[in-house]
Amino acid sequence: MAHPLVDVIDFEIVADYVLEVSFDDDTCQVIDFRPVLHGEVFGPLQDLKVFNRVRLDSEVGNLIWPGGADFDPWTLHEWPQVVDDMAATARSWDAVVEYQA
Repeated sequence: MAHPLVDVIDFEIVADYVLEVSFDDDTCQVIDFRPVLHGEVFGPLQDLKVFNRVRLDSEVGNLIWPGGADFDPWTLHEWPQVVDDMAATARSWDAVVEYQA
């Protein structure tokens, strides 16, 4: 599926696990990440101290966290339309981790 290319150009932490993300097309999204903080990559971001270490990688136009967690900028741009599917997928990652344990 093709989608427009967008870059993240700025962000602000506005609440616990919530960022206001600005894009290079002059739009922004207020994103609550809690529904998708599951699994091996995103689960560690449940620790607010880790989550708040988010930074902008201006070279690639994306937000990144310690441990390699990141989201495609288009996903962030389209968050209201994709969050429910992403949350369902993220919850399934916990089931995989529990199964492997």
